[in-house]
Amino acid sequence: MRILGLDVGTKTIGIAVSDALGWTAQGLETYKRKKQLNEDLSYLSDLVSKYEVTKVCVGFPKNMNGTIGPSGEMCQEFAKEIEETLNVPTVLWDERLTTAAAQRMLIDADVSRKKRKGVIDKMAAVLILQGFLDSPAAQNDGKKV
Repeated sequence: MRILGLDVGTKTIGIAVSDALGWTAQGLETYKRKKQLNEDLSYLSDLVSKYEVTKVCVGFPKNMNGTIGPSGEMCQEFAKEIEETLNVPTVLWDERLTTAAAQRMLIDADVSRKKRKGVIDKMAAVLILQGFLDSPAAQNDGKKV
């Protein structure tokens, strides 16, 4: 049971994958999005096959007051496209402050500004996926508790 974790942006997608037992998240890459959505979905389809993914966890950026803005709506639509096109269930996971946390982790690890830019989205995907894996929702097959 591997789960793919995604930090979806307009230009890039941070990608992480769980171990086979669904306990830990490992960063895979920061994927540079293509102009056509079907190209992005085709790439993700290859990852779903390669890692035998049974679920995709998509970061869901909410505003600090809990409302959903344009980025959140875009992620909801992206998750819907994954389900319809790749035939893999998705779960939206609150990603508030994950990019900031990833940034702090990389700064604390003394990663240069140039290198941080290339891995920040991948690190955010790891934090999103690990947050989901550690939650009661993951143990309840993604159902709300």
